[in-house]
Amino acid sequence: MKKTIIITGGAGFIGSHVVRRFVQNYPSYTVVNIDALTYAGNLENVKDIEQASNYIFEKVDITNAKAIFDLFEKYKPDGIIHLAAESHVDRSITNPLEFVMTNVIGTVNLLNAAKELWKEDFSNKLFHHVSTDEVYGALGSEGLFTEETSYDPHSPYSASKASSDHFVRAYADTYGLPIVITNCSNNYGPNHFPEKLIPLCIHNIIHNKPLPIYGDGKYTRDWLFVIDHARAIDDVFHKAEKGATYNVGGFNEWQNIDLVNELCRQMDEKLGREVGASAKLITFVKDRPGHDLRYAIDANKIKAELGWEPSVTFQEGLSLTIDWYLSNDEWLKNVTSGDYQKYYTNQYN
Repeated sequence: MKKTIIITGGAGFIGSHVVRRFVQNYPSYTVVNIDALTYAGNLENVKDIEQASNYIFEKVDITNAKAIFDLFEKYKPDGIIHLAAESHVDRSITNPLEFVMTNVIGTVNLLNAAKELWKEDFSNKLFHHVSTDEVYGALGSEGLFTEETSYDPHSPYSASKASSDHFVRAYADTYGLPIVITNCSNNYGPNHFPEKLIPLCIHNIIHNKPLPIYGDGKYTRDWLFVIDHARAIDDVFHKAEKGATYNVGGFNEWQNIDLVNELCRQMDEKLGREVGASAKLITFVKDRPGHDLRYAIDANKIKAELGWEPSVTFQEGLSLTIDWYLSNDEWLKNVTSGDYQKYYTNQYN
C-alpha cells in the first residue's frame, strides 16, 4: 500500500534508526524525515539512505506551527511517527522552558495539523507518539511499570513528556484522532549523542578521560537496544489497535555502576588494554536534583499481543555498540567537536 509517513526527529538517535527501517522495509512508502537539526540532530546518521527514492528530508522546527501546517498540506501524510523531543534530563534542569516548547507545544502543533488535515476522514490514518518510561516517576527496589501505572514525573523533562502524552490522549478522546503511544526505557546503540551514559563512557574510555557516575552509582535502569526499539515502533505502527499504549523495554535492568564496569571490561578487551585499566577512570560526582532511583518496564503486553521481544542480550548489544563507535571514530570526532553541524550546510547548500 502506498503511504506517506512523516517521522519527526528522524536525524536524531532513535529517529534515524526508525527512518532507516521504514525507508528500507517499505519501498512503497514515502518517508518524510523532519528535523530541526539542533545539537543532537545529525544528518550523518541517515547518510546511507539519503539518496533513496522514497526518502525526503525537510528541515523544520515542530515549534513553528505555520511551518508544520504547510508541511502537512504539502505532503498530506497518512501517518505520523513523532519522536522529536528534547530528552536530556540534565539539560531540562538547566532550561525547562526549552523542553516545554519542543515537547509540549511542538506535539500540540503536530496534533493540530493532523486533526485539520484528516478531519474529513480518520480511516487508515495514525498518529504514533513515542514517549518515555520516565513519565511514571520512580520505583523502589521492586515492581515494574505497566501500561496502567499512574503518571508521576519528577524532572522537567519527564513532566514535559507526560504533558505531551496527555495531550495526545486528549485529542483522541475529544476529536477522535487515531493515536497510539509507546513508552520506552533507556535506549543504547549506534549514533547516540555522547552526552548520555553509554556513549559518553565509550568516548571517555577511548581518550582516557574520567567516567562520571552520579551519586553512589546504584541508580537502576532498564536498557533497550535502539534497533530493537525501531522494530517495536514498526510493529506498533502496523499492528496495534487505535488508542493502544505499549511499554517497550529490554527486560534488562542494570545499576549504573555495574553497567559501567561491564562496559570497561569489554572496552579493555577490545582496545587490548590491561584488565581493569578503564575501570580506574570511574569518578563519582555530585548527584543531580530529583534523580529517580529505579525505572523498570514490564514489556509483556507488547510481547503477548504483537509478538515483539528484544533480539539481543545486553552484553551482545553493548558489544555491537562499542564496535560501532570504534569503527566510526570520524563520526564521534565530528559530533564531539560540533563539526557534524556543517554537514547540512555542505549537503543542502
